[in-house]
Amino acid sequence: MPIEKRWVVKPQGNPEAVAAMAAALGIAPVLANLLVQRGIDTVEKARKFFNPHLSDLHDPFLMKDMDRAVERVERAVRDHEKIMVYGDYDVDGTTAVALVYKFLRHIGHKNLMFYIPDRYTEGYGISIKGIDHAVRKGATLIIALDCGIKAMEKVVYAKNRGVDFIICDHHLPAGEIPAAVAVLDAKRADCSYPFDELSGCGVGFKLVQAYAQKNRIPFSEIEPLLDLLVVSIASDIVPLTGENRILAHYGLSRLNNNPSKGLLSIIKICGLDKHSITIDDIVFKIGPRINAAGRMRMDENDENAAPSGGHAAVNLLIEGDEVQAEEFGSVIDAFNQDRKCIDRSVTQEAHDFIERNPEMKRLKSTVIYNPRWMKGIVGIVASRLIETYYRPTVVLTMSNGFVTGSARSVPGFDLYQAVESCADLLENFGGHMYAAGMTMRPENVEEFTRRFNAYVERNIDPEMLLPQVEIDSDLLFSEITPQFRRDLNRFQPFGPGNAAPVFVTYGASCHGEAKLVGMDCEHLRMDLMQRQKPNTTIQTIAFQQPTHYEWVRSGRPVDVCYQIVENHYRGTVTTQLRIKDIKPVLK
Repeated sequence: MPIEKRWVVKPQGNPEAVAAMAAALGIAPVLANLLVQRGIDTVEKARKFFNPHLSDLHDPFLMKDMDRAVERVERAVRDHEKIMVYGDYDVDGTTAVALVYKFLRHIGHKNLMFYIPDRYTEGYGISIKGIDHAVRKGATLIIALDCGIKAMEKVVYAKNRGVDFIICDHHLPAGEIPAAVAVLDAKRADCSYPFDELSGCGVGFKLVQAYAQKNRIPFSEIEPLLDLLVVSIASDIVPLTGENRILAHYGLSRLNNNPSKGLLSIIKICGLDKHSITIDDIVFKIGPRINAAGRMRMDENDENAAPSGGHAAVNLLIEGDEVQAEEFGSVIDAFNQDRKCIDRSVTQEAHDFIERNPEMKRLKSTVIYNPRWMKGIVGIVASRLIETYYRPTVVLTMSNGFVTGSARSVPGFDLYQAVESCADLLENFGGHMYAAGMTMRPENVEEFTRRFNAYVERNIDPEMLLPQVEIDSDLLFSEITPQFRRDLNRFQPFGPGNAAPVFVTYGASCHGEAKLVGMDCEHLRMDLMQRQKPNTTIQTIAFQQPTHYEWVRSGRPVDVCYQIVENHYRGTVTTQLRIKDIKPVLK
């Protein structure tokens, strides 16, 4: 049985402010209320929000060390030095590498290479193997993207071997900053850049923007790179506010109208070439395919194999030939199909294990270990387990003689602190409030499990173990007019900090047929009517919610909370409600 969700209606905006905003902008009061709830409480702020402009991007030279970074790149270009563009194996890292690589290639720098570390043999971040590879290939400058902010020893090691570093990162620094030529990170305590929520690829773009600005390269020449940047922004789940909102807005436009050949191949594979691509499409369809390459294990015995699966993703993203891009896209899609099979199988194994162990089911957290599971998918499995058991979760496996794992949390609970409380048992760990990774010796797994579970038991608020749906406001079906839809679309792109609004409608009932659809009849599709004048019927889909099928089919009333989306089917676009939760009306 699914866990019952709590519905929490957000505080509503001041009625006078809402009415004034609605009148000034010519929009429905419900939409004006959304603006006020999001801190957009003046007409001027609203107009800026609805009309993002590239001219509102911040001067990249406001970022500490940007002048030094640009000067070092200029020298490398002028002297034809070999530059290695280095990045992490996830979507943010590979798009960042592709973006900077493509720019350097565009300005005519040919002495160029890129490097993505292998998840299984090198792990996250700057590796000695990567630096040694740069030395062997004659590189004298490494531009590190989406990693490096804590690579103090590695930067010194590289310097001693004649290799300079420019670090472009967006993670929180430690107390010490690496002794690189330049360290670009808006989260540095000594950096006064006005926006500190850029993705790693976003920091790379600011370096490109700064170089172009100083060398009088028109912005129109770097604008084509924004399709890569929006894929990074969406996939890395950074806030869609401020500068990210502007970059994502123009990136989506590029992705929809004139994407690079590599991204076009993925768009076609996903079946997204027939309708307008959204942030959700990137998060659930495009991003996972790029990510899959870095998750899969490569053939270590093949001397001709790419150094890492992430290399395949970058090869796709920098490819300019459409036929070759389609071949690379097929390879990436095959990685993703393999990844999905593996993560489904492992998730089922984990479910079965928990169900066979009643003691585990009674706990307020999950720690589960199997040395056979693939390292690259344990984070996905942790997220899947939360969907069922809704509690902080750690999934562990064996890699290179150590136990390694990923942890995921539920809203409100600080997972990083829970992991940090076990620091003496760990070889290393990192992360943030809602996601973390760790490595430990096999003999510490049992004690880690005991202490992690005990920490959660002591510190979690019981309410955090109940999933909740945050509702922006109530809405009548009759208010969902074409004009309302057009105005609501102006709130896009949706994401963290600007979430797609959730509305609630009370007392709706099925009008026509309700159906269970999907391979396992796991989704509920129905037309709902609200008997308010005028009576209005609307198409809905409730994913993974078959429970109330018999109740709905009988025509008995329900309250529903939902997001309003566009449904594309055989060239026809219709308004659809994506149901977040259903509550039968029992009176």
